[in-house]
Amino acid sequence: MIVYLVRHARAGHRRHWDGDDRLRPLDERGRRQAELLVGQLEGRVVGRIASSPYVRCVDTVVPLAQARSVELEATDALAEGATARDALGLFASADVPLVASVHGDLVEDLLGESAKKGETIVLEVEDGQVRVLERWPPQA
Repeated sequence: MIVYLVRHARAGHRRHWDGDDRLRPLDERGRRQAELLVGQLEGRVVGRIASSPYVRCVDTVVPLAQARSVELEATDALAEGATARDALGLFASADVPLVASVHGDLVEDLLGESAKKGETIVLEVEDGQVRVLERWPPQA
């Protein structure tokens, strides 16, 4: 199964946000990154789009979901604090290529390394094993 693991686009700094961090939106650069994700995945099959329910993750893949007419699924399996095991359970339920919008902590738990905000990592997930096929840097 192919999974396009997208670290949410830029949303400014947590310390500059007053309020519930789950509601922190993308900043201007992050909105550009979200729009450019549509082109980055052009020509690739995407049958399912899932996201952490946090606003910055959802907003990262809204333009893609709209462009592809694919329903966006918000799930706690991809939320901040979720584990690789949670995400792998979701990935195992996918029978079509999946885009997953996630937080940095989940990227690190899955891969043992970090990713930049807005970076896409193309994964092959099979029998609970994860293999990195490609890494695409942020577009903005």
